Amino acid sequence: MTSLDVAFAAVGVIAAASGLLSVTTRHVVHAALWLVVSLGSLAGCYLVLGAEFVALVQVLVYVGAIVVLVLFALMLTRAPIGPNREVSTSRTHRVLAAVLGAGVTALLCAAFWPLVRDAPPVRRMETHTGALAEQLFGTWVWPFEVLSLLLLVALVAALAVSRMAGVAEEAVEEAALHGNLDKPAQDVEPA
Repeated sequence: MTSLDVAFAAVGVIAAASGLLSVTTRHVVHAALWLVVSLGSLAGCYLVLGAEFVALVQVLVYVGAIVVLVLFALMLTRAPIGPNREVSTSRTHRVLAAVLGAGVTALLCAAFWPLVRDAPPVRRMETHTGALAEQLFGTWVWPFEVLSLLLLVALVAALAVSRMAGVAEEAVEEAALHGNLDKPAQDVEPA
């Protein structure tokens, strides 16, 4: 067992544990932060394997963009920060999900154990990113640009929706102050 094997195993355990914490925590913001740790650990796995370019893309795209978008969406939708009883499941469902997850994990471990047992030690591969960069910035540049435009439109739409909800709430509060709660919010004249 080499030091790369130990590093890969350690980073893999951190990625798996933080991924498990991401889906089992009851706090939505904590789940997003555990997702950051999990995706960052996956980038560490790529670094150990010698794929520096893929690790950098992992950090930039997933940790730097997707998780920030999730946190921004949580802030805009005013999602409850703490545990919410309305969306929590019963203890029976959680135990059943844990048993099912453990069963699938055991099945996967049994299926992949012969491959792991007879595998050669981990070694770094020589990487050439020129061909990858040519494909990425030549053939696939337009799909990436369209995707970034789509994410930008979604972000602006989320901001617009949150602003409209704030305006409607202010109109209802103003109507309640003036005793005009019977009238619709758009009929209320500003004082």
